[in-house]
Amino acid sequence: MSENSEAPGPGAAPGSTTPGPRPEPLRFFGTTWVDHSGGYGLRRAGAAVGSLAAAVAACFVLRFAFQGLEIADVGGFVGILVVVMFAVCSAVAFRKTWEGFGRRPTDPAREASLRGIRTIGFVGGLLAYFFRTFREAPGEGLHREEYEAALTRYEKRRSTRTGNPAARKRNRPANQSDPAKQSGPAKPKRPKRK
Repeated sequence: MSENSEAPGPGAAPGSTTPGPRPEPLRFFGTTWVDHSGGYGLRRAGAAVGSLAAAVAACFVLRFAFQGLEIADVGGFVGILVVVMFAVCSAVAFRKTWEGFGRRPTDPAREASLRGIRTIGFVGGLLAYFFRTFREAPGEGLHREEYEAALTRYEKRRSTRTGNPAARKRNRPANQSDPAKQSGPAKPKRPKRK
């Protein structure tokens, strides 16, 4: 979340700038998720269709790979092992992708170590993306939560510093506010130099 003082806010015209935090764009959705404008519904439908089509195409590619193993006659054990490997990796990729829509990763090293498994199980990641589009734009809930928290922080920070600080009167103790009201002897004035 960017908290620039000159950034477009929700509902602002494309060329205008309003003070406050700037929403983080989502892949395929930009910042249309903020107020569901700019073809947001069509983008969600397109993301659903596109991710499902990519998942189906990936399954055909995996089927051709499995047929290659059958042609090579590597045996039943290797075939079962490949199917189980892709199923487990797809399940892990689905779960990690789904969790990634709701929260930021806490351990980047662990995410890096799972990158290979998620790559092998790419079908699961595509299916997670497909199913999430029925609820919201994938990642919208997390981004909306962060954006609203940034707006709250910005408004709180802004409300505590309203007005021109130079124009404020300083609070002085009662005996220093007016030299005539000061108690004690008056200090002698310095003579002027000629």
